[in-house]
Amino acid sequence: MIKSVSKTDIGKLRQLNQDFVFTSELPLGALDNLFLVADGMGGHKAGDYASKCAVETVIQMCSESKGKRMVTAISDAINEANTRIRRKAMEDENMVGMGTTMVLATVSDDTLTVANVGDSRLYIVSDENTITQITRDHSLVEEMVRMGGIDRVSARNHPDKNIITRAIGATGNVNIDFFEVPLKDGDVILMCSDGLSNMIDDKEILKIVSGEEDIEESAAKLIETANSNGGSDNISVVLIKYER
Repeated sequence: MIKSVSKTDIGKLRQLNQDFVFTSELPLGALDNLFLVADGMGGHKAGDYASKCAVETVIQMCSESKGKRMVTAISDAINEANTRIRRKAMEDENMVGMGTTMVLATVSDDTLTVANVGDSRLYIVSDENTITQITRDHSLVEEMVRMGGIDRVSARNHPDKNIITRAIGATGNVNIDFFEVPLKDGDVILMCSDGLSNMIDDKEILKIVSGEEDIEESAAKLIETANSNGGSDNISVVLIKYER
């Protein structure tokens, strides 16, 4: 059994919310459920369009995917979103260079399947009071960390931390990371845009999610804390509680 909540907030400094979230605990085509967070980028309205287009395309394609393998359905949907965003950018010069991150999750039986493009994240917070980042950021700073150029502490405040290396709409072929994770009773899945993860470190995220009885309260507290810490970007959160 799963229970979910989603919240998105413009933050303290932005004039437009370019994040887009979606949750469905009900089946869509080949998927038993679907959860999405997208963080758009581009000029005024372009990032807003990119995230909305990507999410709506994935919903539509997944809804029509009955009979496909789950991973194939997800891959086809994200690739179609990539095609539509690029087509729109070619039609409208104000949209050139737009793109969006996306983190997607679906739960089937006791397995979580995740797809990721960009630096929006998915974590699992367990009953054992641990937090694990499942996705890997597709960002310049993350590449520097992996190569040993900088450490994690320096990465949090690096001036280039917002430069991403993969996005839906950026290139003709989108490279998607997939993860499969076994779930345990009581696990909480957290999906978020970088407006949350740049404002709150993993230890504080763990403390908030573990410290609230209800995921609705946890989601509200996460956004409140991100805004209290500066709220420099749009903030989006999806929380999914898994119970056997």
